[in-house]
Amino acid sequence: MGRATKGCGCAGAILVVLLLAAGFAGWKYVLPWWKTKPPPPSGGELLVHVLDVGPINGDSILIISPAGKAVLVDAGDAGKGKVILDALKRYNVKQLDYFIATHPHPDHLGAVDEVMKVTKVLNVIDNGLAPPGWEPTAAPTQPPKVLSNQKPVTKRPDKKSSITKFYEEYKEAISQGGAHYEKAEPGKKIDLGGGALLTILAPIPPFLIKEQMKAGGNEPNANSVVARLDYGDFSMLLPGDAEQQTEYRMLTRDLNLQTDILKVSHHGSKYATAADFLERVKPTVAIVSCGEWNRYGHPAQAVLDRLKAAGVKLYRTDLQGEITITTRGKKDDFKVATAKEAKSDLWEGRLSQKDDSSRVGFIAYGDFGPPPKKKNVNRK
Repeated sequence: MGRATKGCGCAGAILVVLLLAAGFAGWKYVLPWWKTKPPPPSGGELLVHVLDVGPINGDSILIISPAGKAVLVDAGDAGKGKVILDALKRYNVKQLDYFIATHPHPDHLGAVDEVMKVTKVLNVIDNGLAPPGWEPTAAPTQPPKVLSNQKPVTKRPDKKSSITKFYEEYKEAISQGGAHYEKAEPGKKIDLGGGALLTILAPIPPFLIKEQMKAGGNEPNANSVVARLDYGDFSMLLPGDAEQQTEYRMLTRDLNLQTDILKVSHHGSKYATAADFLERVKPTVAIVSCGEWNRYGHPAQAVLDRLKAAGVKLYRTDLQGEITITTRGKKDDFKVATAKEAKSDLWEGRLSQKDDSSRVGFIAYGDFGPPPKKKNVNRK
């Protein structure tokens, strides 16, 4: 009787140990998976429109969930408000539930004030960083009195304030429109309804600084808001202008980066879309949003070569116009449509006239326009 009791005690102890081990494994592995698992798709249609905000560079991506919620990620450069507003009208978007500003560069924020003046925006998310050189506008003061025999002095606009005017207009648009503002936090999930989910992956604190950009790129880009869109079995990565330094940080975290569609970072810059990052993401489709007038060689040939080696299907706004993705959340059911057929080789990169790197004093303001005319070498 004593032996049987002792054996039963050993078996019970083993059972307790096994239950504890199973509980620990569930807590460590199953629970995180369950928390990150997107909701089931409703069967409705999710639409993603990568808008054509060329011919200069820029990003603007409109997401419409199956439940009708709308998100605008970036807003192109100044003067491109009409393109965005036309798209909102075409797709019957009455208001934006979210505007996400990936980073403070004018080719991503330039037209947001134009959009907010006529479209209600409920929520705004950005990385909380201002562009280098920006300072809040001081409260207006009483102008000095001018004597009748004294000519008024016209003060020239400060160069720093003029090149960051787009950011001032962005901040004013938020204030005047009454949108709820919040800073992007990694891990934040935005429920778009109908089973669509947007998750913030970066910037991962602490912010990258100029001294860490010696390998190339620049810090406003490197601190871009990176988001992942999930709907059932469909996924899309939206990295703004994230640089290789951003990619490396994400690779060192336990993040789900594998995705169906990659919006290629930084318009296809040579300073992003590293080979090891592509190996982790494993996209089926890559979309480059860039302009034919950009002077930074976007997309870079080296990046296009890496994408080609990865076996992806490539799309480009500079050659194909607006690009639309539709899906009902089933495996491999997504479709990609372009506004026009490409008239030149999608796999041919552009030559750079300038380098978009902090190490060369990169400034992304007022540096765009039609490319220089080619000289006619046959002219006598």
